[in-house]
Amino acid sequence: MKIAIVADTHNNWANFEKAIKWIKSQEIQLILHCGDVCNQRTVDDALKLFGADIEFVKGNGDWDLEFPDKMEIEVEGKEIAFTHFPDIAKKLAQSKKYDLVFYGHTHRPWDEKIGKTHMINPGELAGQFYKASFAVYDTETEKLELKILEKL
Repeated sequence: MKIAIVADTHNNWANFEKAIKWIKSQEIQLILHCGDVCNQRTVDDALKLFGADIEFVKGNGDWDLEFPDKMEIEVEGKEIAFTHFPDIAKKLAQSKKYDLVFYGHTHRPWDEKIGKTHMINPGELAGQFYKASFAVYDTETEKLELKILEKL
């Protein structure tokens, strides 16, 4: 199964919409959003357009949205946690409970290994500080790809 991981959309609907359309075209059935979607309308539009499962966690820009600070899920035998903040992500990775921990906040794509856990930031969809990007993880092949939005 393939999973799309996004973060830091900051109400950039045009970028989020483009990413979702590409994700759908690849028949990816799950999006994990690592925080800072920033408003309910963007959430509603994303859920309507995607038509499948999007899981959201709360970022510092999501003050009026009712999301958890972190989520833990199991997908095809992979234990996954995701959050917005790097410090929480690091603690999750250090717990040795997870295969993958995803996070946002820094807007910078990053992949590091802590013990057995890959701690991954997919970058930012907003395109504020870096090129708009997101990640795709394949649970079967264990392959992680960074997708640069302008190249799709």
